Amino acid sequence: MFALDPRLQQDTLPIGDFPLSRLLLSNDSNYPWFILVPRRDDISEIFQLDVADQRQLWQETTALAEMLKDSFDADKLNVAALGNVVSQLHMHVIVRKREDAAWPAPVWGKHPAKPYTAEQIAVIRERLRLVLTDDFTFLEG
Repeated sequence: MFALDPRLQQDTLPIGDFPLSRLLLSNDSNYPWFILVPRRDDISEIFQLDVADQRQLWQETTALAEMLKDSFDADKLNVAALGNVVSQLHMHVIVRKREDAAWPAPVWGKHPAKPYTAEQIAVIRERLRLVLTDDFTFLEG
Protein backbone atom coordinates (compact mmCIF):
# COMPACT_ATOMS: atom_id res chain seq x y z
CA MET A 1 0.00 0.00 0.00
CA PHE A 2 1.26 3.47 -0.91
CA ALA A 3 2.43 5.59 2.01
CA LEU A 4 3.83 9.09 1.74
CA ASP A 5 7.17 9.72 3.44
CA PRO A 6 6.55 11.50 6.78
CA ARG A 7 8.75 14.45 5.76
CA LEU A 8 6.74 14.98 2.56
CA GLN A 9 3.55 14.65 4.56
CA GLN A 10 4.77 17.30 7.02
CA ASP A 11 6.06 19.81 4.45
CA THR A 12 3.39 19.62 1.73
CA LEU A 13 -0.30 20.00 1.01
CA PRO A 14 -2.06 17.27 -1.01
CA ILE A 15 -3.60 18.40 -4.29
CA GLY A 16 -4.64 15.22 -6.06
CA ASP A 17 -3.69 12.24 -8.16
CA PHE A 18 -2.52 11.65 -11.70
CA PRO A 19 -2.75 8.02 -12.87
CA LEU A 20 0.67 7.26 -11.33
CA SER A 21 1.63 10.14 -9.06
CA ARG A 22 0.26 12.07 -6.12
CA LEU A 23 0.56 15.82 -6.67
CA LEU A 24 1.64 17.83 -3.64
CA LEU A 25 2.20 21.54 -3.08
CA SER A 26 5.22 22.42 -0.97
CA ASN A 27 3.95 24.57 1.88
CA ASP A 28 6.33 27.40 0.96
CA SER A 29 4.70 30.47 -0.55
CA ASN A 30 8.08 31.82 -1.66
CA TYR A 31 7.62 29.77 -4.85
CA PRO A 32 4.88 27.72 -6.52
CA TRP A 33 6.67 24.44 -5.77
CA PHE A 34 4.97 21.20 -6.74
CA ILE A 35 6.04 17.63 -6.07
CA LEU A 36 5.00 14.46 -7.90
CA VAL A 37 5.31 11.21 -5.94
CA PRO A 38 4.73 7.95 -7.81
CA ARG A 39 2.33 5.80 -5.80
CA ARG A 40 4.67 2.81 -5.70
CA ASP A 41 6.20 1.19 -2.62
CA ASP A 42 9.91 1.16 -1.83
CA ILE A 43 11.09 3.15 -4.86
CA SER A 44 13.88 5.68 -4.48
CA GLU A 45 15.19 5.94 -8.05
CA ILE A 46 13.51 6.43 -11.43
CA PHE A 47 15.22 3.33 -12.86
CA GLN A 48 13.50 1.18 -10.20
CA LEU A 49 10.15 1.87 -11.84
CA ASP A 50 9.12 -0.47 -14.64
CA VAL A 51 9.31 0.99 -18.14
CA ALA A 52 5.60 1.83 -18.30
CA ASP A 53 5.79 3.69 -14.98
CA GLN A 54 8.95 5.53 -16.07
CA ARG A 55 7.15 6.69 -19.21
CA GLN A 56 4.06 7.69 -17.17
CA LEU A 57 6.16 9.66 -14.67
CA TRP A 58 7.83 11.64 -17.46
CA GLN A 59 4.46 12.27 -19.12
CA GLU A 60 2.98 13.54 -15.85
CA THR A 61 6.07 15.65 -15.11
CA THR A 62 6.09 17.17 -18.59
CA ALA A 63 2.35 17.85 -18.61
CA LEU A 64 2.53 19.46 -15.17
CA ALA A 65 5.53 21.59 -16.11
CA GLU A 66 3.86 22.80 -19.30
CA MET A 67 0.65 23.63 -17.44
CA LEU A 68 2.52 25.46 -14.65
CA LYS A 69 4.62 27.49 -17.09
CA ASP A 70 1.46 28.87 -18.68
CA SER A 71 -0.75 29.14 -15.59
CA PHE A 72 1.87 30.74 -13.34
CA ASP A 73 3.65 32.75 -16.04
CA ALA A 74 7.01 31.14 -15.20
CA ASP A 75 10.28 32.56 -16.45
CA LYS A 76 11.86 29.13 -15.86
CA LEU A 77 10.85 25.78 -14.42
CA ASN A 78 13.19 23.79 -12.20
CA VAL A 79 12.54 20.05 -12.52
CA ALA A 80 14.56 17.70 -10.35
CA ALA A 81 14.59 14.33 -8.62
CA LEU A 82 17.14 14.63 -5.83
CA GLY A 83 16.13 12.53 -2.85
CA ASN A 84 19.09 13.39 -0.64
CA VAL A 85 16.85 14.19 2.34
CA VAL A 86 13.72 12.20 1.41
CA SER A 87 14.62 8.95 -0.30
CA GLN A 88 11.09 8.19 -1.56
CA LEU A 89 11.11 8.92 -5.28
CA HIS A 90 9.62 12.33 -5.99
CA MET A 91 9.93 14.93 -8.73
CA HIS A 92 10.15 18.62 -7.91
CA VAL A 93 8.54 20.98 -10.43
CA ILE A 94 9.21 24.53 -9.25
CA VAL A 95 7.92 27.69 -10.90
CA ARG A 96 10.70 30.28 -11.02
CA LYS A 97 10.35 33.97 -11.71
CA ARG A 98 13.11 36.49 -12.03
CA GLU A 99 11.66 38.38 -9.05
CA ASP A 100 11.34 35.34 -6.74
CA ALA A 101 13.12 35.23 -3.39
CA ALA A 102 16.02 33.04 -4.55
CA TRP A 103 16.49 33.96 -8.24
CA PRO A 104 18.76 32.95 -9.92
CA ALA A 105 20.04 30.53 -7.27
CA PRO A 106 18.42 27.16 -6.51
CA VAL A 107 15.55 27.33 -4.01
CA TRP A 108 16.91 24.70 -1.61
CA GLY A 109 18.04 26.20 1.68
CA LYS A 110 17.98 29.74 0.33
CA HIS A 111 15.15 31.11 2.49
CA PRO A 112 13.03 29.65 5.30
CA ALA A 113 9.72 28.25 4.11
CA LYS A 114 6.84 30.70 4.39
CA PRO A 115 3.61 28.71 4.85
CA TYR A 116 0.63 29.51 2.65
CA THR A 117 -2.49 31.13 4.04
CA ALA A 118 -5.82 29.35 3.53
CA GLU A 119 -6.73 32.03 0.97
CA GLN A 120 -3.53 31.49 -1.02
CA ILE A 121 -4.12 27.72 -1.08
CA ALA A 122 -7.68 28.23 -2.32
CA VAL A 123 -6.42 30.47 -5.15
CA ILE A 124 -3.83 27.89 -6.23
CA ARG A 125 -6.36 25.05 -6.11
CA GLU A 126 -8.81 27.05 -8.21
CA ARG A 127 -6.10 27.91 -10.73
CA LEU A 128 -5.20 24.21 -10.97
CA ARG A 129 -8.86 23.18 -11.36
CA LEU A 130 -8.99 25.24 -14.55
CA VAL A 131 -6.13 23.35 -16.19
CA LEU A 132 -5.91 19.90 -14.57
CA THR A 133 -8.89 18.25 -16.18
CA ASP A 134 -7.88 15.00 -17.92
CA ASP A 135 -6.69 12.03 -15.88
CA PHE A 136 -6.49 14.03 -12.65
CA THR A 137 -8.52 13.61 -9.47
CA PHE A 138 -8.49 16.38 -6.88
CA LEU A 139 -8.26 15.50 -3.21
CA GLU A 140 -10.22 17.72 -0.90
CA GLY A 141 -8.03 19.30 1.70
